[in-house]
Formats: sequence, structure tokens, C-alpha cells
Amino acid sequence: MTTKSKKPDVYTQVTNNIIAAIEAGAGNWQMPWHRSGEGLNRPTNIDTSNAYRGVNVVSLWAAGYAKGFSTGIWGTYRQWQKQGCQVRKGEKASLVVFYKEIEIADDELENEDGNWQTDNKRLIAKASWVFNADQVDGYEPEPLPSPENPVEPIDAAEAFVQATGATVKHGGERAFYRPADDIIQMPERERFLGTETSTPTEAYYGTLLHELTHWTGAKKRCDREFGKRFGDQAYAMEELVAELGAAFLCADLGISVTPRQDHAAYIDNWLQVLKADKKAIFTAASKAAQASDYLAGLYDRANTGAAA
Repeated sequence: MTTKSKKPDVYTQVTNNIIAAIEAGAGNWQMPWHRSGEGLNRPTNIDTSNAYRGVNVVSLWAAGYAKGFSTGIWGTYRQWQKQGCQVRKGEKASLVVFYKEIEIADDELENEDGNWQTDNKRLIAKASWVFNADQVDGYEPEPLPSPENPVEPIDAAEAFVQATGATVKHGGERAFYRPADDIIQMPERERFLGTETSTPTEAYYGTLLHELTHWTGAKKRCDREFGKRFGDQAYAMEELVAELGAAFLCADLGISVTPRQDHAAYIDNWLQVLKADKKAIFTAASKAAQASDYLAGLYDRANTGAAA
């Protein structure tokens, strides 16, 4: 007698998709957030024009990489129809997650990563399916304007980092955040060399935003600790948060990211964490989004004060 296999939950589905994409790209370190010169942006919904957030950014980047999509525009079947477009027959959808609010009893209140709740309400992860613009007929993307000053996105990054108030020192050969002194240490800019796929400035700012994401984890900021749940792999989780945080910020600031020479070790650590905990990528993406939102808030407050 055969038994029907249990359908994997949304956490398992998303995690397995990302693991597959990482394993497919691990040999040449070409995960979506490490491809330069391609106008990396956060995936965007065709109907609302809103950028996807949290784990959906990572999930759609991974899906786009695995399937070779050239655009970051996504939508459900009905959303594409609403735009006068038609998903082509035989195209397979990609998974995103939305959260549905439900009421729970007082004795059911609990804190669990992946299901965020307040008072007597819990947000439960639900699956939704979207198609990329490359999978539909009738979609005509708006032509991208040619920037008059290609250095402008880098100028924006300088202003962004300065507005956070983080102390950034230059010197030596290593990049790191030192919690004891609350400083970010970066090598001199001249030490960042270009490659066939990236420029020195892309490497520099990608690394700086990685360390700036680490900076947000201090207790007086986002107070980010992973504790017993991840045990010895807490360091790998923090590195994943920093990589995703840097990727989110680079997308927002118009900077392409290059993989660092030690990235292979990160990939190995990430795979161990993701395979051991189906909700790890949700936690990492949520913490990375929190970090990028925190930094954006500092930037907004600094500019509001300057305007006043």
C-alpha cells in the first residue's frame, strides 16, 4: 500500500528553492546578489510597483538566477492579466510568501522565528505564486534612462554611510566591524582591485555595506543575537544577514556587488545552516531587512534635519 507524501510547508519550499540555487551557483560564486554590471535591483511587483521585501527578495533573486530571467518584474497570473499581458502556456511560477493574520487564544501565545505575532494575533506564512516578465506576452518594459553621471550612485552611497553616523576607519588589509570599539575598519580604497566582472568601487562599497550591516547588530541598535537556536552556527547566520543586508542596500543604492575571495566558505556555512533549519533563511532575510530599514531611517532623519 502506498501513502500520499505530505506536501512541504512554505518554509521548506522556499528554503529548498534557495538551497538549489546556491548549490547551482556555488561553483562560480554567481548568486544573484553577486553579479555585477547587470543593474541589480530588488524584485518589483507589476501591479503595485512595490519592491518585494525580506525572504521574497532572496527567493525571487534565486529563482531569476536559476531560470536565467533578465528582468526583476514579477506578478501573479491575474496581475499580469490586469496589465493586459498573458502568461505563456507551460510557464512555471515562482514562490513568494505573504502573511495572513489570525486570532489566537491567550494560552497559544508563543514566540517562534518565522511567525511574528503581537498580542492575540499571529501572522502565518502562506504561499503565493508569481511569474516573471520574461514569462509573459504583451509586456513592454520602460526603457532605462542612461545616467548622465555614472558616479552618482557611488556619491549616494557615500552620503548614505555618512548619514548613519557610523565610525569608519581605513587602514590595514582586512575589513571588519569591531564591537568593542564600535568601529568599522576598512582597507584603504586603493587596495580594492577590479576584476573581469567588477570594478574596484563596486568591491569597496559592497564590502563597506556588508560591514555596515554588521554595525547595526549592536545592542543599542537592532540588538541582533541568534543565541541557542543556531548555537555554533550563529556566526554563519550573522554573515548571511550581513551579505543579504549589503545586497538589499546595494540594490537600493544602484551598486552591483562582487563576491569576496572568502565567499566560498560563506556558501558552505550557509548551506549547513539552511539544511539544518528550514526557517533560517526567513530569519536571516527578516533581520537583513530590519538592518537596511534601520539604516534607511538614519539616512532619512539626517536629511530631514539638514532640510530643516
